[in-house]
Amino acid sequence: MALGRSTIQPRFDDPRWLLGDRLCGIYRLLADHGRTMFGDDYFADLYTTSRLGRPTIPARVLAAVMILQSHEGLSDQEACDRLERDLAWQAAAGVEVGAESFHPTTLVGLRNRLRASERPRRLFEDTKVVVTEAGVMGNRVRVLDSTPVYDAVATQDTVTQLRSAIRKLLRTLDRDAPELAAKVRDVLARDDDYSGPGKPSCDWDDPAARAAVVDDLVRDCLAALGAIHDEELCGPAKDAAELLALVAGQDVEEGEDGVFRIARRVAPDRVISTVDTEARHGHKSYARKFDGFKAHLSVDPDSELIDEVVVTPANTHDSTPVEDLLATHADDEEKPSVMGDCAYGTAETLERLDEAG
Repeated sequence: MALGRSTIQPRFDDPRWLLGDRLCGIYRLLADHGRTMFGDDYFADLYTTSRLGRPTIPARVLAAVMILQSHEGLSDQEACDRLERDLAWQAAAGVEVGAESFHPTTLVGLRNRLRASERPRRLFEDTKVVVTEAGVMGNRVRVLDSTPVYDAVATQDTVTQLRSAIRKLLRTLDRDAPELAAKVRDVLARDDDYSGPGKPSCDWDDPAARAAVVDDLVRDCLAALGAIHDEELCGPAKDAAELLALVAGQDVEEGEDGVFRIARRVAPDRVISTVDTEARHGHKSYARKFDGFKAHLSVDPDSELIDEVVVTPANTHDSTPVEDLLATHADDEEKPSVMGDCAYGTAETLERLDEAG
């Protein structure tokens, strides 16, 4: 099946013509330059090896919907509904008034293919080129700031993480190395098959019972690591083993009596979930804490358009990705002035910015 093609011949009910000067901002940019930015073969490289066919929706329509969806913070279903009902969206996508939308799962598949492609950020990069060439985004000033990106998974306590890390290792070995999985199970001492999710069975109101569970779980973690110590692991099995070793040591410590207990401290780079191992504890202020990631932004204050974005774990200091945020200006003869709050006012950060011009 061939890729969808945009309609070039304008119609009397063209929403761009109907809205005229009332169409502004990103909607006008996409309406006036969308056909140039997103030609019919714009996503063709994503389907070179596909056996399931190609979307019949023009690339310009898909690109415009994805950009506006992100701009307005909409779900896939809401974005598709907006394409059918909003004249500004229809003008931006280059479709006629009353055009029918497509199924929301099309966006899911396209995002997955984009992530796996050689140019996963193409929509951001190509739109920025056109915006800059059109003079919409200047080069005089850049404002730096960050915003929390909350993780979608639940933060796990120590007991849940210990047990989940063992479960993950066993599931991986069951699939990739059944004999080694059996070897690991043979050394586990707890009366627990580690098949179900969540915490183990325990009288959680009894401090002694809670302490015994922690000690037992840590010893099972160490026994499992000992069973695979001399094995050459790769891929998911290696990742699961490394996660188990990390979880087994980050929150617990061995007392003088030889019993493992939860430590009265928090590891500096503590993994907060075995489901999403890159998420971290973070804070925007002393009282405002969150779990997940940070989106670090470089913004053009005149057009209010984002010039660059870098995502890091939540515990990354705001000033750390400064060079990455300003990398696109490294070769500019006239570099922009940089503005930011006190997080960017450290002597080290100011020195780095001064050396970069």
